[in-house]
Amino acid sequence: MSSQKGDVFEAVKSIVVQQLGVSADEVTMEADFSEDLGADSLDTVELVMAIEERFDIEIPDEDAEKIVKIQDAVKFLEEVL
Repeated sequence: MSSQKGDVFEAVKSIVVQQLGVSADEVTMEADFSEDLGADSLDTVELVMAIEERFDIEIPDEDAEKIVKIQDAVKFLEEVL
């Protein structure tokens, strides 16, 4: 994992742990927000908002709908940062 990718992952992981109250061990690149981490639709919206705030970006709705796993969020962020 490259340094930038690792940094983005760690930032997303921190947000997910804080927002969902899950263990850091549960947050892997393959983890699905709803199936693996128990997020409902409101949690997912709040996660996207927290990611937007942390990285000072705006995630269009059509892109936000595609973010269902940790790796989706990391990949999106790597493309826009």
